[in-house]
This record gives sequence, C-alpha cells and structure tokens, in this order.
Amino acid sequence: MFLNKDYLLNNETSKKLYHEYMADLPVYDYHCHINPKEIYENKPYNNITEVWLGGDHYKWRQMRSNGVPEAYITGDKSPYEKFEKWCDTMPYALGNPLYHWSHLELKKYFHTDLILSPKNAEVIWKTTEKHFADTQMAPQDIIKSSYVKLICTTDDPIDRLEYHEKINANPVEGVDVLPAFRPDKSFLIHKDTFVSWFTELKKVTGMEIKTFAEYKKAIESRIDFFHSMGCRLSDHALDPICYVDATEASLEATFTKAISAVEISSLEANAFICAMLVFYAEQYRKRNWVMQLHIGTIRNVNQELFKKLGSDTGFDAVGDWQFANDLVAVLNAMNSNSGLPKIMLYNLNPKDNFSLGTIMGCFQGDDCAGKIQFGSAWWFNDHIEGMERQIKDLANLGLLGRFVGMTTDSRSFLSYTRHDYFRRIVAKVIGEMVEGGLIPQDWDLLKMTVQNIAYYNAVRYFNMGDVQNQLNV
Repeated sequence: MFLNKDYLLNNETSKKLYHEYMADLPVYDYHCHINPKEIYENKPYNNITEVWLGGDHYKWRQMRSNGVPEAYITGDKSPYEKFEKWCDTMPYALGNPLYHWSHLELKKYFHTDLILSPKNAEVIWKTTEKHFADTQMAPQDIIKSSYVKLICTTDDPIDRLEYHEKINANPVEGVDVLPAFRPDKSFLIHKDTFVSWFTELKKVTGMEIKTFAEYKKAIESRIDFFHSMGCRLSDHALDPICYVDATEASLEATFTKAISAVEISSLEANAFICAMLVFYAEQYRKRNWVMQLHIGTIRNVNQELFKKLGSDTGFDAVGDWQFANDLVAVLNAMNSNSGLPKIMLYNLNPKDNFSLGTIMGCFQGDDCAGKIQFGSAWWFNDHIEGMERQIKDLANLGLLGRFVGMTTDSRSFLSYTRHDYFRRIVAKVIGEMVEGGLIPQDWDLLKMTVQNIAYYNAVRYFNMGDVQNQLNV
C-alpha cells in the first residue's frame, strides 16, 4: 500500500531499526531557511496554499515544468486556484520526492490518505479547510507536534536578530530557536549588492570602516553578537570555490576598490573570498562554531525570470566544476593560519561525493570525533537514490557511525517529514547490509548506530542544546 507504515522498509531488520529505534526520536534541524519572524508572530495559517505553496520553490519548479502559468505559482490567482494547479501537476510527478513528501505532509498534518490529483483537489481542499477551522495551525503548533528540539535559521551578519531576541524573551516550549551566520554578502565584493550591504554593516556596527583590517574587526563584532544570541553555526555558499593567494597589500587595494564601487576582476574577487574564508575559519575555531560549506550551485540560471521574481524562486541548478584542488588549497590555508574549525562539506553534484568523502579524511582531528563531516544529501540530491548514494559513499570512505544526519534546508514548516523519510532510508540501507551479511546482527551496535545518525551525533557535534536556556537565565 502506498506510504504505509513500512514504506521504504524492505526487510525485517529495517522495520525493527526504524520502528523500535528511530521513529520516536526528536528532530534536530540544524540548517533551514525558516523565517524567525513567522515563528515569533505565530500567526495561524488560513489555508493549505499559504502553508504549503508559499515560498516553496521546489514545488514551483515542477508546476512550471507542467506548463502552469506563473500567475498560479507566484502570481495573484486565488489560494484555491493555486492549490488546484498543484494537484493538476501531481499525477506527472511519480518518482519525484515531492510526490512522496506532499502525501506524507497531508497524512501527518491533515490526517488524510487521499491521493493528490485533479479529481481529488476539491475534497482535499475541503478536508484541509475543515482542519484549519477546527484546529489552530500556526508555526509553533507545527514545530511542537513534529517533536522538533532545535531550529537554526539562516541569518545575514547585518541582521539585528530582533525576532530571535523576541523568541528568547518568549521561548517556544521545548525548542531551541537559534540563528546561524550566513556571511556570503560580506565576501561577494564583485556583486552589485556589495556597496549597499557594506553601508548597512557600517550602520549596524556604528563603525566608519575605511581599511580591510577595520572591515574584519566589524565582521568580528557581528560574530560576537551572533554568538551572544546563541549562534554556533555558519553557512557559506561557494559557487564554486577558486583558490587564489594574495598579499595583505593586494587585499587592501581590492577592498578599497570594492567600497568605492570600482569594478573588481574575477582574480581579485576570488582572492578576497579565499582570504575571508581563512579569516572566518579562525573566528569560528576560537568560538567552537561549525562551518558549513555548500559547494556547486549555478544560481539564477533563467535571467529573465530572475529579474522579474528575484533569487530563491526556483531558477538554480547543479554546477559542473572541478573544485577539489581549490577546496584542498583553501582548507590548507585555513589549517596553516589557525587550525580548522569543525567543518561540514556539502556538494550539489553527486559526481563529487568521492572527492569530498576522501578530502574530509585528510583533515580530521583529535579535538572532535567526526570533525570534518560529509554533509547530508543536499537539495537536488535529497531523494531516495541521492540519500542512499551519500550514505553508502560515506560508509565506504569514512565513518558512517559518526554522521550527523539530516537537515531540512527548507523554507516550509511542514518539511519535518523529511527527517522521517531520511530515517527510513538509513534503516533501509543498514538493514540491507545486515540481511546481506555485511554487518553483524548485533542489536546493541545497530541501535547505537541508527540512533546516533538520526539524532544523538548532531546533538554532540553542535553542542548547543542548552544555549537558549542559558540565554533565558
């Protein structure tokens, strides 16, 4: 039966691993793009389109692939008309993870097993409409009902974190909601947006900032502020990573050009990015932060629609760069400068699995087990085959038992079902190894392994479960 209690669990070992050891563990969502304002304001949703299709560019891409006009996706059509077009798209999405996720979300949050299709659109709409009428469905209700223990949002260094401050004053019961530091705009000095971002940095720090040294001091002050607010993670998008060494004098000259809105060459831009990554690694190591590196996206591919709709609207793609040598050079520069912080490496192109899986083994340390992580299957890879491939490649190349597991990387409050999806895939892969005679059927060992991957490794690795409690003292 479709998505029954044993979906993805294809043998008795997998079923036991999931149902007895993993199903009831909390969710530790250490990387997502949820807006903290929505968590704090906690406004109840009015309909399924609002909570489901608003901001979800995963779904938007498939609706466009089905020929749906933009008015029904990001335009001004009614919520029901937009939902109807999503239902029209579903029969053509067989095999796509969105087909699974959408039905899992319907089942978990709206208690219906109806199949999304044109003929069922009206009855599903009415079923969910009744649910909204009978039950308050607000962000905090969804979070708590999903047994979430941690949410790390994604925040710019110039963000004043006002909504995190408000959440700290009125915490979500049983949940740590913490910021994560996303400083991409601080080193993308070749972009048109840099000068305006730099102006805001001066305002938020109250510093004049005329030199590169002063710039780094200003950034460090923001890191300290984020740390005081409970932040223990950073996130960097590298599209791609190109290592260029540079002297302090040349970096100073590049910085002066950038703040003066003078055109920056690609060589200068890459040298500046690498210098900032080395600087950031030093700051994170001092504070015991985790540095996430997401590598390999081609951004805003459709320029016409990017101009019309902006970024993060469904027009990014998988890149095809050769970046292994450059990544190694950057890691060596970080290591030589101050030593490495804990680092998580994510690749968007699965061809790079073996590169990351072996590079991480070259930079491990005795200060933390699994210090350098091969991050979970990311974005275009977070489907069954992608997750299985990442898990098996990690098992072949590193220590699967030290893996910190899944994160939603999502803008939707309904995405927590993806943790369940991931856990079932872990149970499936390990169960098949046991049944195939590749892993002993030692239930203590198996329980420890799957529970660590599902939850406990992340708790230990990020080491911040009590941060918000400390903030509230």
